[in-house]
Amino acid sequence: MFGSSLDSSLLLDSIYQTLYMVTVSLVLGALIGIPLGILLVITRKNGIWENVIIYYLLNPIINIFRSLPFIILLIAIVPFTKLIVGTSIGTSAAIVPLTVYVAPYIARLVENSLLEVNSGVIEAAHSMGASPFQIIRYFLLPEALGSLILALTTSIIGLIGATAMAGAVGGGGIGDLALAYGYQRFDTIVIVITVIILVIMVQVIQSLGNVLSRLVRRS
Repeated sequence: MFGSSLDSSLLLDSIYQTLYMVTVSLVLGALIGIPLGILLVITRKNGIWENVIIYYLLNPIINIFRSLPFIILLIAIVPFTKLIVGTSIGTSAAIVPLTVYVAPYIARLVENSLLEVNSGVIEAAHSMGASPFQIIRYFLLPEALGSLILALTTSIIGLIGATAMAGAVGGGGIGDLALAYGYQRFDTIVIVITVIILVIMVQVIQSLGNVLSRLVRRS
């Protein structure tokens, strides 16, 4: 392809692996991160379900995981990855550290999005006798939906970058392709192609996220 040793089928496989890793880890990370983000908001001081014990337990734990660079986290939880999937190498194995990486990231973004909701909305919900669950379901989340979409968009872009790093330890995907064919074989064309693909992915996802967020805010 383009004077390179790279085969087009291999490129397509790498793109598929990247999309697979991003999709699965995003879904799993969101299932963990969104509830954590909600808990951080409602259990904080003056929250709708104030609980300082839960808040002060969750907050530092999320901070610790958020502070770890992905490549270090990837190596640090190898035993846990092996326990879950039976191996630390391959596309499926990479999903474990990717999920652990993105879950606290999503939690923080969700927390920031929910904190942007006007306090008057919460007060109005309280005055109508809404329960904490009803406030979250019918007031807090709908009001923050546009911001939450942008938060998930940012998470997807972060995951794309992380999958590229996962390739350094045999995680598969475009990062692994760039390392094996571009760096180790000194094939500049492969590196250029992989960079272009990653840039296109990010641009498409960011554009879609922006459009969806605008549509939600106008509705």
